[in-house]
Amino acid sequence: MGKRKRLVAEARKEANKSTYFAKLNSCPTSPRKMRQVADLVRGMEAYKALNVLKFNTREASGRLEKLLKSAIANYEAKTGTRPEENTLFVTSVMVDSALMAKRLRTAPQGRGYRIRKRSNHVTLEVGTAVASTKKAERRAAAITKSEDKKN
Repeated sequence: MGKRKRLVAEARKEANKSTYFAKLNSCPTSPRKMRQVADLVRGMEAYKALNVLKFNTREASGRLEKLLKSAIANYEAKTGTRPEENTLFVTSVMVDSALMAKRLRTAPQGRGYRIRKRSNHVTLEVGTAVASTKKAERRAAAITKSEDKKN
């Protein structure tokens, strides 16, 4: 490994020490369905999000609930403290498409229709209220900076 690549990898490891996240790879649910459930809890307080996911009827909500519990456990493991009510928030949820299994379904007149069985990768990040407000401030600063460039 080259020196520059090693430095970047070490910087990434240091950044990951202060972030609390959980990943779910190759989940056999379509990305669109998972995004609809992820939009429900994005930016919400963590324990409130757990209740929303617990009582949601969609299949993807069960998987996202388990992932959120894992992210909270990662927060507890890294900080050594149990989060109190109204202090831990879902800062970001990213749903990316993964491998697509392709199948053939028989069709009339000797043809075959292709069926695409989609899957996705989900990354869920939790953080304290201070971290989420800093992120919002950075986003607002970037928007104002882009507006200044337009003028």
